[in-house]
Amino acid sequence: MTTPRDLLIVAMDMEGSRPVEQGDLSLALAGAELIDLLAARSIRLHGDDIVPGDQSAPADRLLDEAAAALVRTAPYESVADWLWRRGRGLSAAYQAALEAEGQLIRQRRTGISFRAGQLMLADSPARRLAADRWTSEDPAFVALAEAVGVRGERTGDSPEVTDDAVATVLAAVNDALVELASVRQRRAIENAAFDNIWRGGAG
Repeated sequence: MTTPRDLLIVAMDMEGSRPVEQGDLSLALAGAELIDLLAARSIRLHGDDIVPGDQSAPADRLLDEAAAALVRTAPYESVADWLWRRGRGLSAAYQAALEAEGQLIRQRRTGISFRAGQLMLADSPARRLAADRWTSEDPAFVALAEAVGVRGERTGDSPEVTDDAVATVLAAVNDALVELASVRQRRAIENAAFDNIWRGGAG
């Protein structure tokens, strides 16, 4: 399994009373792709820019798509720009891939507790491996999961990220999540103001 796939599984498995936002997850998945491409030496970072390497991406369809989507001529794309461009709708793409592989299943309606067609995690080796990774000392994976709000039980403090390129990606993911939260807050305020004006006019 890849870092993005493990991240999606853990985000669904450890989901608490407040679900992980799909936009947040998409940004983190795009960051997870970069971390896997860095590990495979398919890319390197020059400052904040993503420079394609000579090595091929790991054998995974979505990582292949990510590698194919890289800007391969100067001026190269920054990590931040990649997150916003590649991240658009990425959580849905990974959910569809996992569903096609049988890692996610559609819950049949058995009562009022489940919505018809709701995606659920299958009890699979991939799910157990993702859970093991969450409780391990994989610093980049833990940082990504915590960034999107995963709060499951872990032992010990979060491990420190020592790889500079990975730390750059994680910092960009955190900045993008803060920016997205700011956009959501601004829209909520604008919508509330509009509702108040509408109610005042209707009254």
